[in-house]
Amino acid sequence: MIPISQGRSRRATLAGAVCALLVTGTALTGCSEDPNEGTNGVGRLPADQIQNRAQKAAGSVGAVRLHGTVVTSGRTYTLDMRLKEKGGIGSVTTKGETFRLLRIDDELYLKAGAEFWGQGAGAGEGDSEADAAAAGKLAEKYVKVPQGDPSYRKFIGFTDKSVLLSGLLTLHGELATDGHHEQSGVRTIRVTGDKGSGGTLDVSLEGKPYPVRLVRAGKAGTLTFSAWGTDFPLEKPAEDETLDYGKQLPTS
Repeated sequence: MIPISQGRSRRATLAGAVCALLVTGTALTGCSEDPNEGTNGVGRLPADQIQNRAQKAAGSVGAVRLHGTVVTSGRTYTLDMRLKEKGGIGSVTTKGETFRLLRIDDELYLKAGAEFWGQGAGAGEGDSEADAAAAGKLAEKYVKVPQGDPSYRKFIGFTDKSVLLSGLLTLHGELATDGHHEQSGVRTIRVTGDKGSGGTLDVSLEGKPYPVRLVRAGKAGTLTFSAWGTDFPLEKPAEDETLDYGKQLPTS
């Protein structure tokens, strides 16, 4: 969590000192210390309206990049995903293993190394050679995940912009504002749920009020959002890079 920079604080202090010297008996202009001056104005709104504006802004554009952590069912996932309406692409890391996800419409592909697949391939069969052969077959290929496979239901949510954001961008409990901040060089207004225990959301004060940073309730992860509205290509992998497994994937 990054407070307003010291440079900006010094400038505000200097501006206040200059204003104090400009006593002319007439109304002064340009001497306001209003932190919302020159912003999109959402910092002046009640907390619930700021959250609402951020949700609407997020839903109004077709693409976004998000990176950070999500904790679900006791497991931590580190995400670096680019998402849009028709799909998404990026990487997911969990328990020290990284794999790539690619979704185009309803087709979901998963790409990982032999070690990732080797954890589950042939599990319970006691045949290490068969395990290694299965893992080698899947390694570094874009494996098309069958829609009925548990992995499909588990991972497709990481590639779905509308589902993912609608579930993330809602704080819990009583909402309040918690001052002006700066995230990655962007001025923000912070909204909290139940004084932070219900999560915190930094909303941009520059341009559209997009979400910039989310700390989820219950220590369930922290995500940063960027590249709002910046399109990116989604292309099916080449045939020689693709494997249609055709049955339930090995459990990993």
